[in-house]
Amino acid sequence: MSANILTVDDSASIRLTTKVTLSNAGYSVTEAADGAEGLATAKGGRFDLIVTDLNMPVMDGLTMIEELRKLPGQAGVPIIFLTTESDTDLKARAKAAGATGWLTKPFDPEHLVKIVKKVLGR
Repeated sequence: MSANILTVDDSASIRLTTKVTLSNAGYSVTEAADGAEGLATAKGGRFDLIVTDLNMPVMDGLTMIEELRKLPGQAGVPIIFLTTESDTDLKARAKAAGATGWLTKPFDPEHLVKIVKKVLGR
């Protein structure tokens, strides 16, 4: 059974790159264009992993994670940040909010797949 992954990013090119990378690795990918859409999509589905950007319009990734972690069914879902940010304070806030990992853009597709496999344990 392939894992269901939700990717949340306001950049269409990053969404495409992420989807192609993860789909080619055998994962099922659902996309959302901002944190609010990501939150609504996560509420309406069952995901094994969420990969999200930090800086997005409508709702940023940090707020989305904080809102997701309040939902009973989403408490244990691993969340990886995929962002241009590398600030230590932001990483600490993300971890406190419930983020599992952090990957800086531009990303190496093989590295993303390796992290996803490690986080999912498969």
